Amino acid sequence: MPPTAAPEIKICGLSTPETLAAALAAGADLVGFVSFPRSPRHVGLDAMATLADAARGRAGIVALTVDADDAALDALVAAVRPDILQLHGHETPERCAAVRARFGVSVMKALGIGTAADVSAVASFAGAADRLLLDAKPPKDASRPGGLGATFDWSLLEDLDPALSFMLSGGLDPDNVGAAIRRVRPAGVDVSSGVETAPGVKSAALIAAFVAAARRAFAGEPAGVA
Repeated sequence: MPPTAAPEIKICGLSTPETLAAALAAGADLVGFVSFPRSPRHVGLDAMATLADAARGRAGIVALTVDADDAALDALVAAVRPDILQLHGHETPERCAAVRARFGVSVMKALGIGTAADVSAVASFAGAADRLLLDAKPPKDASRPGGLGATFDWSLLEDLDPALSFMLSGGLDPDNVGAAIRRVRPAGVDVSSGVETAPGVKSAALIAAFVAAARRAFAGEPAGVA
């Protein structure tokens, strides 16, 4: 994502028409749908295609996969026609570049951040993916990738090349997203569990609050301004 792009707000893990409508009404720039059966936010291809059609032209459509092979991506791209493929597994820079070349679809690569070494590895993906999403690194015994509702130590990003554009994820919610934006100054933010009342159950009120808080912070408004 180029540094000059307008800030983007992404609501991920949407799975029902009602919560998709809430995200669109709130003004989300990107809406994400999960294709990963172990996730409580997983939706099948037919349901995802229906949701994507409802969002098309109103927000960017992101299809999230985890270490998917070409056959799975073929089916996903044909059914859903996403604007962005989010690769949330162990994909290498070479795999990201290959997916982008094969499918002609913008690629977002999610990278777990837990140590300085993780930050050092980010730059190697810059030319292979169109967007970088920096997320909390899951525990070693986790059955699913992603931040799993936890933040990471944002001070680690102080060593990141300031010219490198990225979206921030991991433990964000309506209460902390403003502080995160003001401190980290990302090019965008992503939320999933932070706008839920239970795993996979999105709240329209929390979605609206998150988008509003993020918009205020991106606009430079001080904390506490409604």
